[in-house]
Amino acid sequence: MSAPLAPPPATPGTAHAGRLPAVVLMAGSCLPVLGAVLLAPVLPRMQDHFDNVPGSEALVPVVLTVPALALALLAPFAGMIVDRLGRKRLLVVATALYALFGTAPLWLDSLHAILISRVLVGIAEAAIMTACTTLIGDYYSGELRDRYLALQTMCAATSATVFFVLGGALGAADWRAPFWLYTVGLLVAPLMARALPAPLPPTPGRGTEASLPRRPFPVRRMAGICLLTVFGAVVFYTVPVEMAYLLDDLGTDSTATIGAVTAVASAATVLGSVLFTRLSPDRRHRLPALFALCAAGFVLMGLADGLPLLIAGAVLNCVGTGLLLPALVTKAMSLLQFADRGRGMGLWTAAFFLGEFLCPLVLLAAKKPAGGLATAVALLGAATALLAAALFATARRPVLGGVQAD
Repeated sequence: MSAPLAPPPATPGTAHAGRLPAVVLMAGSCLPVLGAVLLAPVLPRMQDHFDNVPGSEALVPVVLTVPALALALLAPFAGMIVDRLGRKRLLVVATALYALFGTAPLWLDSLHAILISRVLVGIAEAAIMTACTTLIGDYYSGELRDRYLALQTMCAATSATVFFVLGGALGAADWRAPFWLYTVGLLVAPLMARALPAPLPPTPGRGTEASLPRRPFPVRRMAGICLLTVFGAVVFYTVPVEMAYLLDDLGTDSTATIGAVTAVASAATVLGSVLFTRLSPDRRHRLPALFALCAAGFVLMGLADGLPLLIAGAVLNCVGTGLLLPALVTKAMSLLQFADRGRGMGLWTAAFFLGEFLCPLVLLAAKKPAGGLATAVALLGAATALLAAALFATARRPVLGGVQAD
């Protein structure tokens, strides 16, 4: 019997990689979302378990957030490694390590050891997210690339809701049980090794970049899009992070209602990502309009005196964030050539997860001066509207280091 054929090398900037690599990369892109939401339902039980540990009131919540911080800090380094050592190899190794570090709390009895394992999970997530996004840029181009980057947002939003529900269901048995879900990395890593082609740098006569002269890394333009992405990530995560508290302020503490509203908001994000793929290419990067849409949703949420208006504002905002995230990542991708794509997407990934980490801190800092969370959300809406106005005023001219607003 002949040996199985290895997957053919991919041609960067083309659509010849097929659909299977895209499916595998979508699955890989969902893995970092697991750490962000999986443990939220079991934090109270975990707190009870480590109640006798000094400082546990501060340390237990950090178990949930520290992977995102590690990811934000280390993604640029992961990007440099991606460019030097290869995207596929790093992705496969990082996915296997993700499963190893992610399941470590099943056997660890020390809260501090669990925190260290969570930092290691964040390092693995940095490599996974950077490599997945970079490979999408390597395998596909044009509208197909934009479609898959939007699909990446859809998968992340949908998986967040699924993982939240699974975490709650497993956590009902024991606070350690949700950590078993990290074993999915052991299933995905061999699939990546088998199904993903090895991307090749462009050569004369092949790929859309082949005829272009090598250019220096676009530092100013990447700085601009990364600054916008930090703010955009704060906007993106405000509804999923703060919705339960906003509902509680309105007198709604039913877990069923909170879950239903969260699912509706997640569905709105998916809808926004679908709409992004239906827009013509010249309309996809209208960042002023997208930020303005998100701002309108925040203002409605801040002014809401009942559940219907709060849900309407959340849906409007989440449709906007579903459009905004793929617009930001495709804009960043368009600035990069093959040789520096890993480094560039590492910077973009770091910016996005830094915004995720900052989101609750920003609203917490604004809550007391504003007189309440709803008012803080409305003020965030005003800030988002001001950014939209600034981008609109500088449309078709360099802004924030070369990023154009159109």
